Amino acid sequence: MPCDHKFKSYLNLDRLDFEPTTLIVGTFIPQWPETNAAEWFYGRTDKTSFWDVLPRLCGAPSLINATPTEWKEFCHGNRIAITDLISGIDDADPENKEQVKILTGGDDQAIAWNFDDFQFVNVVKLLQQHPTIKNVYLTRGVTEAFWRHVWNQVTQYCSLHHIRERKLLTPSRDAGYQHGAYNTANPGNAIPQLEDYILMRWKQEWHV
Repeated sequence: MPCDHKFKSYLNLDRLDFEPTTLIVGTFIPQWPETNAAEWFYGRTDKTSFWDVLPRLCGAPSLINATPTEWKEFCHGNRIAITDLISGIDDADPENKEQVKILTGGDDQAIAWNFDDFQFVNVVKLLQQHPTIKNVYLTRGVTEAFWRHVWNQVTQYCSLHHIRERKLLTPSRDAGYQHGAYNTANPGNAIPQLEDYILMRWKQEWHV
């Protein structure tokens, strides 16, 4: 039984009622197991600071404790669309405990290593369909070959069509390593909270 994206109906931006100027791209939110309590993109707020960082980046209060309706209203008001790179994993098996564990953990690299048959979102097509998008952000790095291969076509398209494309530091707890390294290197200018460190890093890449 394939594991589809939990919010697959949103991935192709068909449900937008506005023309976005910014597109934020994540990786994958599995439809199962049922313990995935995310109610929308980046909805596992115990594991990601996305809805704290993004609103503050745009000059609004944190929405970390808000509802999906409020998140969508924020995106509408700021003309931000959200999608992910993977729309489904066809060789996932809900009876395979190891695979379920991997999907539950949400580790992008573990997903890339342990599955082979992916359905990908055509991000270039989304940009073609929505020429108002002038800024594209991926919320992870592409140092690994798997993600670099998937993202390269987006980078190339953006370069040819004068679209700003950047990679953002992951808003997940995985950013803790970079946060710790920064504080060690900058003891006189340490940033106590992880979400504030992520915000600083995003400001370095975000459009004005």
